[in-house]
Amino acid sequence: MSTPPPTSSPPDSSSQRRVNLALQGGGSHGAFTWGVLDALLQDERIEFDGISGASAGAVNAVALAHGFAVAAHKDSGTPNPREAARASLARIWQGVAAMGSLGSMADGISKMLLGGWPSDKVSANFFGNAMSQWLSPYQANPLDINPLRKLLQAEIDFPAIAALQLPKAFVSATHVNTGQAEIFSGKRLTLQAVMASTCLPTLFQAVEIGGQAYWDGGFSSNPSLLPLISECSSRDIIVVQINPLRRPEIPHTPHDIMDRVNELTFNASLLSQMRTIDFINRLLADGRLQEGAKYKSLLLHRIDGGEALENLPSSSKMSADGAMIEKLFEMGQGAAKRWLRRHFEALGLQSTVNIRRDYVGNLPQEF
Repeated sequence: MSTPPPTSSPPDSSSQRRVNLALQGGGSHGAFTWGVLDALLQDERIEFDGISGASAGAVNAVALAHGFAVAAHKDSGTPNPREAARASLARIWQGVAAMGSLGSMADGISKMLLGGWPSDKVSANFFGNAMSQWLSPYQANPLDINPLRKLLQAEIDFPAIAALQLPKAFVSATHVNTGQAEIFSGKRLTLQAVMASTCLPTLFQAVEIGGQAYWDGGFSSNPSLLPLISECSSRDIIVVQINPLRRPEIPHTPHDIMDRVNELTFNASLLSQMRTIDFINRLLADGRLQEGAKYKSLLLHRIDGGEALENLPSSSKMSADGAMIEKLFEMGQGAAKRWLRRHFEALGLQSTVNIRRDYVGNLPQEF
């Protein structure tokens, strides 16, 4: 997997913009987000205030934060935090591709359930459904083996991230008993927290933290925007979205129906948060709320893969094929560079997302 060229010389400080990043989860499609982050790190006009991620977005968030944290140490040998962050992200995704961690797990489940049928004959969604009905991960994977744990343990310095001032990192997981989102940051942002954020309950046992059980953060907050609003100073939030909002056709086959159900499920929390932000922004604009420490108008932006990412089925999120990860990385790089060319000057001034059109729809204005 190729390594991009080094960053250019620093720009004049007057042209810099500080932003927050909200990173959606979506399995191996998170390699698209890797490409987006790589392009943003190459553009030294962009500074990072906070990073919030769920599932694969959580992995990307801690990989980026790790680079900045490690470079902060004088004896690290990596004085450039942006280059360190790019290298950290590359190592994580190259490790995923090398292990084929997600794909091999899904393939093992498929062979176990279907008597050796190859997994490419039936969608990964089928395996998730079959497993939930007939075989749980407590039976199929009693040792709770997850190759991602070993990779993150080797590559990410969580104590260093806990001590990092900027960017602030936030990871969300779903509390199994209540369904509520739990946000982990600072000293609570540990390896176990990221494993909780990436815990698909059809493949892995619930992750316990402090006697509480957690599943994938995508179920409750994909990703959580709240810590970026309440704990960060920048008003700009760039959402890196890898789950399509719209599909042009009505799904009819079981495979297509389950793919769309998956997308709707993992977009639901983001739609809800966006609607709330739109509501607060309108109250502030109308003078019905006073802007201050408690409320502030937010500037929303989105980088997504468009039609190219939409052409990939939801079930491909379970594939860790190296060629696909490389393609997704390049797609993310291209999408971020196009976005920067078109919208950089809007940062700090105005939103580049039409929240009412894309996220609110036909809900009444009073909502």
